[in-house]
Amino acid sequence: MKMSRNKSFKIRLEGSGVLLFFLGVAALIVSIVYNSSVLAFVGLGITFWGAILNYIRSDDYVKESLLNATATPVLLTLNQTLNELEYNGKPVYLPPMYLNNPDESKIYIPKSTDAKLPTPEQIQTLENQHPSRDSKGLLLTPPGADLAALFEKTLGITFTRTDLNYLLKNMPNLMVEGLEIATDFEINEETANPAATNSTPTQHQRRLAKIRVGITDSIYQETSRETEQMAKIRGNIGCPLTSAIACALAKSTGKLTIITDEKSSEGGRKKTIEYNTYKEE
Repeated sequence: MKMSRNKSFKIRLEGSGVLLFFLGVAALIVSIVYNSSVLAFVGLGITFWGAILNYIRSDDYVKESLLNATATPVLLTLNQTLNELEYNGKPVYLPPMYLNNPDESKIYIPKSTDAKLPTPEQIQTLENQHPSRDSKGLLLTPPGADLAALFEKTLGITFTRTDLNYLLKNMPNLMVEGLEIATDFEINEETANPAATNSTPTQHQRRLAKIRVGITDSIYQETSRETEQMAKIRGNIGCPLTSAIACALAKSTGKLTIITDEKSSEGGRKKTIEYNTYKEE
């Protein structure tokens, strides 16, 4: 499923704000010269709408700057912590059945690369434990948990009561029109070969499906670029947006979810992420 928003329209809209503002000022000046109340009212109206359009443009810029400035240090700290504690397993986004509170989002990070995922009951006991070097696995709230909750609030649903088809249908419009997170968003499902195991964390898992997501001009573009040197984040836990999509997939499909690939192109403007859903054998 795909949704795109013409970026040139936004540029024209912002340029129109400046143009309207100056036209309004010009009309006010002319109204004073010719003592025309009609021109004065027209000038005030045009100036007002020009200022509104400029305000909208500035507000978007501030929001994007704040997002990038606050998200990057958190991801950097998380990356350093995982390196120091030597957690090398593939992060797994957990479905509701693994959690005490099914409305929350959690990731489990095994200590070693070939570790078997604990049972739902075993993972639930980890929620009150503190991470240490001796733990076999780490249970964390992912960086996209709050953003995924915002998706649910905006859509007026909880992902635990939906399915993958719902995401394929509604996520593009949510990203482009609803929250204006990106100018273009595409999400597609590729049914996996049931016998395939080469794209799962260990030999203990069977892949069920692959979901490919394409994002253009994301407001998290700069944050995503900053994660390129963070091995524990890039293609594993993901930036807030990549992570939020993984949270949504895990909750809606009810399946274990991992990020298998994450690539950028066109100077970071476009990003492609691949997710796998699977079950423990």
